[in-house]
Amino acid sequence: MNYNIKEVRGLQLAVQNVEKGYEGRRVLKNVTFDVDSHEFICILGHSGCGKSTLLNLIAGFLQPDSGSVTVNGVPVKGPSKSRGVVFQDHALFPWYKVIDNIAFGPEVQGKSKAEAMEIAHKYLKLVGLEDYAEHLPDQLSGGMKQRVGIARALASGPDILLMDEPFGALDVLTREMMQKELLRIWLELRPSVLFITHSLSEAVYLADRIMVMKDGDVAGEFRVTMDRPRSNQHPEFIGLMREIQKLLTDE
Repeated sequence: MNYNIKEVRGLQLAVQNVEKGYEGRRVLKNVTFDVDSHEFICILGHSGCGKSTLLNLIAGFLQPDSGSVTVNGVPVKGPSKSRGVVFQDHALFPWYKVIDNIAFGPEVQGKSKAEAMEIAHKYLKLVGLEDYAEHLPDQLSGGMKQRVGIARALASGPDILLMDEPFGALDVLTREMMQKELLRIWLELRPSVLFITHSLSEAVYLADRIMVMKDGDVAGEFRVTMDRPRSNQHPEFIGLMREIQKLLTDE
């Protein structure tokens, strides 16, 4: 399979010496890393290691206690259309039709109704759900709802797509299908992606780079050099999973 790579403008997300705590407990401890244009990064780790807190800081929903989060040198002070977010719970408006859910962001940004609908139809087609524009969310399967959630995040034209275990609640077959769909969309649009997951195989399948978090800090980074699409039977795939597993389980 050949993928066409779309060039986008330069971008760098920088997380520098970030710390965050709640009720006297440090959740993030001096976290530092950069993300460049086009990169697909998976953040992997056990529950409670600080993954979601980190994503919420990058999204602008939280502020660090110390350190900084910047995009092209500009501090992140709150949510922005340049950073789209996809949650495990798709968070669609149940009273809005699918097309209206996707058009909501562009309308809030000041687009006319006609412009917002044009954008919404474009991204609904991108995720393969143009025939479901007039459906309500409750009429869709779990995988379809997540596709709508991805389309809604993309409709605002983000440079960075933040995904907090978006496939965690899906069955195995639907999850594998959604991984392939996400790669297809990413390779067409080329935003930078930060994708939180508990799944080692999902991380190795999707990522350019995997960051392993333990106890509130980045314990290790792994660059994935295999060509896409990737097979979980490939020796490098299996070897990388074993290496990451060892880091996760070592005390």
